[in-house]
Amino acid sequence: MALTEMEIRNAKPGAKIIKLSDGGGLQLWVSPDGAKRWRLAYRFNESQKTLAIGVYPAIGLKDAREARESAKRLLAEGEDPSQARKQAKAAQMVAAANTFAAIAEELLAKKRREGKAETTLGKLDWLLGLAMPVLGPRPVTEISSPDVLAVLRRIEARGQLETAGRLRAVVGEVFRYAIATGRAENDPTFALRGALTTPKTKHRAAIVEPVAFGALLRSIEDYEGTPEVRAALKLMALTFVRPGELRNAFWAEFDLEAGLWIIPAGRMKMRRPHRVPLAPQAVAVLKELHAITGHRALLFPGVRSADRAMSENTINAALRRLGYGKDDMTGHGFRAAASSLLNECGKWNADAIEAQLAHVESNKIRKAYARAEYWDERISMMDWWANKCDELRRGGIVVKLSA
Repeated sequence: MALTEMEIRNAKPGAKIIKLSDGGGLQLWVSPDGAKRWRLAYRFNESQKTLAIGVYPAIGLKDAREARESAKRLLAEGEDPSQARKQAKAAQMVAAANTFAAIAEELLAKKRREGKAETTLGKLDWLLGLAMPVLGPRPVTEISSPDVLAVLRRIEARGQLETAGRLRAVVGEVFRYAIATGRAENDPTFALRGALTTPKTKHRAAIVEPVAFGALLRSIEDYEGTPEVRAALKLMALTFVRPGELRNAFWAEFDLEAGLWIIPAGRMKMRRPHRVPLAPQAVAVLKELHAITGHRALLFPGVRSADRAMSENTINAALRRLGYGKDDMTGHGFRAAASSLLNECGKWNADAIEAQLAHVESNKIRKAYARAEYWDERISMMDWWANKCDELRRGGIVVKLSA
């Protein structure tokens, strides 16, 4: 006889499990502890089996009966309901491991093991965070090109065209990793090439005219901020490394006696160690700075914590304080200034200049040749460049007159 809701609610526990039948193999088991559990008794391949349906009242009488009918349909099709449930749970677990968020986290962990710079990892994490609210919980196999485009369009609508383009590339990297690990078959971002608005190229502001660059060097010499920031500005001019490479520099990377700075691969954009010859002028600046921060690991420790480098905005903020707007000069602009003036003078091999700028040579043979062949020239070039900076800062070549 079928059960009623009242019978179920009023069922009292006993010393042993009490089984109340609803027909068709559906039973309510009342345990001695008072718990009421739905079970379905059935036969499959001549074996007696039991399927756990759920706990009352979370699973009500109506839900339990629907589960019984679903199980009967599976039996009629020759399937074991218990095995079908196990397969469904396994599929759910696989789907959970194959979500966009899970695979993105795996990719970030892989890059961390490969020694990618924390700044690079931080940018990737930030970009992926823009897609997580929509794509994160979904299995990668269910994400289509229009799904990704919808995320990118929202970023475009805020005017962040470059960010949208970078996010498309990063999302594509996640999908390619999923393909490589056997969890996806296609990259939906491939179809989005050309679908986004192309941002207008905006070059970093730089002063490349010699007289104006000399005026900048004079302004740096008269900078009234902290001596650490003044030293950073001078070293940006003398070494023309990337701002992040200087800002995060450690004293252990320098050999002042040999006039050499070796930046490890982990801090380089192109993931290769980079050697910087230090002209006497650069060594002099570093020795002065060592008297201030030499007891620390970092050349430029932060204000709030000596274990962290000074803010990435410090150099640009100092240039603003000197009167140079964001459209006039940036920290990265020192690289453009050095590249321009070194190439214009005609004294140095263009490949040697590119090597000192740590630009990657696409041809592996030429890259190996450049590393071996241009080092001596780069040492001479950096000495010449430091002297040129002195000349420009003075406003031209100063000729001493005899008495």
